[in-house]
Amino acid sequence: MCEFLKSFYKYTILSFLIINYGFAIAQGDFSLTDKLSEKIYFEFSSNLIIIPVEINNVTLSFVLDTGVSKPILFNLSEQDSLDLKNTQSFFLHGLGGDGKIEALKSDHNKFKIGSAVNHDQDLYVVFDKAINFAPRLGILVHGIIGYDIFKDFVVEINYNYKYIRLHKPSSFKPKTSKKWKTLPIHLYKKKPYVDAKVNINDEDKPVKLLLDTGSSDALWLFEDKEEGFTPKQDMFFIDYLGKGLSGSIYGKRSKVKTLGFSDFNIENVNVAFPDSLSIDVSKTFKGRNGSLGGGILKRFNMFFDYSNEILHVKKNRFFNEPFTYNNSGIVIEHNGNMFVEERIKIPALDNSRPTHSLDAIRIDQSINYRLVLKPAYRIVEIRTSSNAYKIGLRKGDILININGKPAYDHQLQEINRILHGKTGKTIRMKIDRLGEIIFFKFKLDNAFKKNEPSD
Repeated sequence: MCEFLKSFYKYTILSFLIINYGFAIAQGDFSLTDKLSEKIYFEFSSNLIIIPVEINNVTLSFVLDTGVSKPILFNLSEQDSLDLKNTQSFFLHGLGGDGKIEALKSDHNKFKIGSAVNHDQDLYVVFDKAINFAPRLGILVHGIIGYDIFKDFVVEINYNYKYIRLHKPSSFKPKTSKKWKTLPIHLYKKKPYVDAKVNINDEDKPVKLLLDTGSSDALWLFEDKEEGFTPKQDMFFIDYLGKGLSGSIYGKRSKVKTLGFSDFNIENVNVAFPDSLSIDVSKTFKGRNGSLGGGILKRFNMFFDYSNEILHVKKNRFFNEPFTYNNSGIVIEHNGNMFVEERIKIPALDNSRPTHSLDAIRIDQSINYRLVLKPAYRIVEIRTSSNAYKIGLRKGDILININGKPAYDHQLQEINRILHGKTGKTIRMKIDRLGEIIFFKFKLDNAFKKNEPSD
């Protein structure tokens, strides 16, 4: 049974699943011929690692995701002339609103990551145009890949300098510095799990968590009243958690006092409790209590060693970075492009005066205009308890201007940082709603308190 869930930014991309698919097809491995290791730089967006992967000589962008067991390609455009090998129709069960989604299975493909090559790789291709997570990230992503890389190498992830390094297991030597800690991981159905503990409702509880580099969030816990995995009654709010293959995912957001594993303790950690309708916990690993996502993992540099089932970790510069929530309650996504009229100044020469004079040339600034394509942004979710909702902002509104600056002059992550600002900060928005321009002003509220809107 295949189970797959993705969601984005601090509202999370949650590569949570693809469980129990039973991939038993014999295939090749990745290999490095002339090197002991290979460094690949990555883009880091919304706590996600995005690496270039060459498939049959076409370079695409993939999320590096420890939460998946096989590569899945879900954003293949007509411009991507990918020569897929040995294809056949297939149904991935557990995906989509009706419990399954049609895909194309392809094997004997050539995959190349840096100089690491696999000449016999299988993958699954989903052509459903509704499954496109790039708008929530603001950058192009074609798919996800995980286990096939981690099984063949010791994979170093350096969040400080944004690179991964693939080490040949036979030549890898662990770090000896005392700053590095080694902890056991458990592989179950090609996914890594770690034992940890959380202090929730003032009680320490042991937990088994999926290590999920494909999740933007910090911590997910499956709500279980009998085991005490519930948020405090006065310390949670209902929120949009992200976009999954079968639709939007909602749940409770809260805090845990501490999260600990090995010798590390992290305080005041964001936690999400996904709605039971979004996740069938009965289909997950029986001992599992949740997931550790990029919001936690980015605080460490690490080496994943699947062959020995161990993880080497060391704190990095992100370790003490505070956890924030989307206090605006607004979720924005990239909504294609729009034409914008841009003013330009064109210098003009005045040659009417004698050229031997010191002031012979007079520079005149003529104003002209040109149409340029700029990114457009749209509100796709809004928390009904937020000040933004109470003053009238709604799903579908197109963001034209934020805090006096055109929205198209911002990257999506810059807008999200504004929306994750401190309680009480004033936000001004200019909105296009079905051709009508509307101005809004509101203050960022504390998501845990149901404030009345402020002027």
